[in-house]
Amino acid sequence: MKNELIKTEIIVKDTPISVIRTDKTDFISLTDLAKYQNSSDPSFTVKNWLRRVSTIDYIGLWEQLHNSSFNLVEFDQIKTEYGKNSFAMSPTQWIKRTNSIGIIAKGGRYSIGTFAHPDIAFEFASWLSPEFKLYLITEFERLKINESYQNKIEWSVKRELSKTNYIIHTDSIKELIVPTLTEKQKQYVYANEADVLNVALFGMTAKE
Repeated sequence: MKNELIKTEIIVKDTPISVIRTDKTDFISLTDLAKYQNSSDPSFTVKNWLRRVSTIDYIGLWEQLHNSSFNLVEFDQIKTEYGKNSFAMSPTQWIKRTNSIGIIAKGGRYSIGTFAHPDIAFEFASWLSPEFKLYLITEFERLKINESYQNKIEWSVKRELSKTNYIIHTDSIKELIVPTLTEKQKQYVYANEADVLNVALFGMTAKE
């Protein structure tokens, strides 16, 4: 099953920044962050950042800590190349050569550009401007707090809906089905019908 992609947006120093979530992981748009410094050619700014020795060392270490499929052989090869005047590295090259998961490239109607895990995006923002990085962290944290609050509201609403529907459902069962069953069968029917509602609303049974 293809992972669902969810996109939101935060505003940092009057700059709209896209945030996407895929496979339960957030990624912040480096392309949008770069527009804070270079609105005409943000991809150039991202590539320029990727040319730096400290950048390659940082994102390489991040991948080693979080990515079991990281291509260490290719990473060692890259380290023999960086630091030279001729060295160049684009996000697509980095992803292809190292099997990166911390930096991803997206193309589509709603999510075009280079995105990175928050750990990496904050590092990029710090390179652009320490002040900009602090504003980014503040807005990103506000987004996560709002999402957490919204999830709590949705969960509460679903629980109340489940309770209400359960009463209606069991009353119907009591009137139409239960009179023909034994006491043990009655317990099984009620539990089974409750799980029908739980699966419909929450995607899992009460036990799960």
